[in-house]
Amino acid sequence: MKIYFAGSIRGGRDDADIYLHLVDELAKHGEVLTEHVATVGEEDLSDDDIFARDLGWLISCDVIVAEVTTPSLGVGWEIGVAQERGVPVLCLFRSGQSRRLSAMLSGNPGVTAVGYTDVQEAAVVIDRFLEAL
Repeated sequence: MKIYFAGSIRGGRDDADIYLHLVDELAKHGEVLTEHVATVGEEDLSDDDIFARDLGWLISCDVIVAEVTTPSLGVGWEIGVAQERGVPVLCLFRSGQSRRLSAMLSGNPGVTAVGYTDVQEAAVVIDRFLEAL
C-alpha cells in the first residue's frame, strides 16, 4: 500500500514530533511516500519541484492520512485532490485543542475525520482505518 502522509510544513512545525510517531505507525502498513513531512521543514528544492514531486506521489497513492490539527493550505489542497480522485482520506486531529476542525473536513461525508488525544490513540485509529480498506 502506498500511503501519502500530509501534515503542516509551512503552516507551522509544532506537531513535528507527533508526525514522527504517525509516520512510524503508517510504515507498518505500507510505503509512506512522504515520510519527510515528519523530519524536515523547508527543503532545498524550488516550489515548482516540490509541487511536481508531491503531486506525483499524490496521484500514485492508495490512501491519504493527514494530521490536520495545525491548519495548512497545502494539506487542504492535497485532501481535495485525493477526494476528487476517489482516494480514501483519514484526517486526524487532536481533540480538546483551542481550534475547531474546519466544517469542510468534519462535515464532509467523503472524509473520515477522527479526533485523538495522544499518539497511542491515533495509532489505533490508523490501524482500524487502514485494515478496513
